[in-house]
Amino acid sequence: MSDQYPDYRLYGRQQDKPLKPRQQRLMDGLLPKVAILPGDVVDGLAAVQGERRETWLEIGFGGGEHLAWQAEHHPDIQMIGAEPFINGVAKLLTQIEEQDLANVRILHGDVRPLLEAMPEGCLSRLFVLHPDPWPKKRHHKRRIVSPLLLGHAARLLKPGSQMRIASDISDYIRWALMQVQMHNHATGREVFRWTAETKDDWTERPDDWPQTRYEAKALREGREATYLTFVRQ
Repeated sequence: MSDQYPDYRLYGRQQDKPLKPRQQRLMDGLLPKVAILPGDVVDGLAAVQGERRETWLEIGFGGGEHLAWQAEHHPDIQMIGAEPFINGVAKLLTQIEEQDLANVRILHGDVRPLLEAMPEGCLSRLFVLHPDPWPKKRHHKRRIVSPLLLGHAARLLKPGSQMRIASDISDYIRWALMQVQMHNHATGREVFRWTAETKDDWTERPDDWPQTRYEAKALREGREATYLTFVRQ
């Protein structure tokens, strides 16, 4: 863990079931090849992005379904995913191997040192999809959509690029909208513009926004998802 965050610890589970032999093999063999560390980006993303035209970042990719889909459908985009949950990392590694994805890099752990190290205006899209809602009020400080994240997003996202947030918890959606509004107000200008014009814009998942396992579970349990898209002004 970075010395820059001496008081930080990851909340919640970091591992669920024991890894299967194949997953452990990928953690041992493939992860070191696709891993990304803060030191890899301090001089810019050229070494990571290569000839690809843009870099997109997903924070908390869960089982990796969305990230792998984006990587497969956009081979000219460099995908970076951050996830502390070991089982989720192993699931994404399996998809990387099965689909022969060459444009994915993984940060296994706390994303904040990477956000600190990334150069200004290096990202063209940011995803925060179905994060842990931390429903109890005393735990709201653990929510990933926060002033800290929005400050990083404002610095790292290029003008005209997108930040996408999804949740099946209505309180979290209200929280996210409030955090964006507060950030814009504190900045004195509309840094992030919510693109919704009709109800369908936040209740219908766009075609280029594949479903995650967490969304599928929410729908089975009777909860509807909300999809927020913000444009960095």
